[in-house]
Amino acid sequence: MDLNQVKFDNHLITPSKIVCIGRNYVEHIQELQNEIPQNMVVFNKPNSAISDKLTSICPNTRYEGEICFLIINNRIDGIGIGLDLTKADIQQELKQQGLPWERAKSFDKSAVLSEFVKMDGNIDEIVMKLFINGKLTQKATVDMMIYKPHKILKECQEFMSFANGDIIMSGTPKGVGTYKINDHFEGKLYVKDKLVLEVSWRVC
Repeated sequence: MDLNQVKFDNHLITPSKIVCIGRNYVEHIQELQNEIPQNMVVFNKPNSAISDKLTSICPNTRYEGEICFLIINNRIDGIGIGLDLTKADIQQELKQQGLPWERAKSFDKSAVLSEFVKMDGNIDEIVMKLFINGKLTQKATVDMMIYKPHKILKECQEFMSFANGDIIMSGTPKGVGTYKINDHFEGKLYVKDKLVLEVSWRVC
C-alpha cells in the first residue's frame, strides 16, 4: 500500500500520523453545545486519512477548517490549511455511548490538506480564512485558541513521539457545517497581513 504524502517547501513528505486537537476554540465548543474540557482533547488520524481532494463521503459529513503545523526535528517548521472531516451522526452516537471517535474522525480521506510552507514570522500572527462558494465561513487565529501551537506540541510530546513530517491539526473555530457535491472551498493563510498560502477544493 502506498503511503500518502504532503508537499512541503517543494518536497514530498510522508507523515506517519496527524495529531488533532479537539475543542480548542470557545465559540466552536458553544456552537456544538459541548462543554469546555478541563484538559487538552487529543486524537489521531492515520496516514491513510490524508488527501488533497475533498470528496462527498456520506450524508451529514461535516467540514472543520483548521490551521495545521508540520513538525521537523521536534519543532514547528511548516504551516498549512486542513479540513478535518467528521461523520457527524456517527460521532454523536459514539459520544452518547462514551466510545472513541475513530469511526467518525479517522476514516480514509478524512484529513484534506493543502501544501505546507515554511513558518516564517511570528506564529501568534497566523490567520486562516475559509470561504465556501465565495462566502467567508470560518476565520481562525492563534489568539483565539485555548491551547497555543507550542503548548500543543509540548503537551503532546509528554506522551507521544513525533516523526519528521507529522502534522498537528490545531482545532476548528466556529462556522462548521455540512457540504455537497460541487461546493467550492477556498482557504487563505496569512502571517500578520501577508498572504502566504492559498488552496482551493471543489467537492467531487
